[in-house]
Amino acid sequence: MHPDIHLALHHARAAELRAETEPRPVGRPALRTRLGWILVEVGLKLATPPGPAATAH
Repeated sequence: MHPDIHLALHHARAAELRAETEPRPVGRPALRTRLGWILVEVGLKLATPPGPAATAH
């Protein structure tokens, strides 16, 4: 492979990686992120053994 082609591919990949690491705008998190955290929360609730029942005084 010609060195110029290798260098061009390297620069293209570096630009893609930089674009992935740029911070996202502040606001509502993406649906995928919210769904992921909901699944983590449900999983933790299912994995935690039930404690003693709370009594109201």
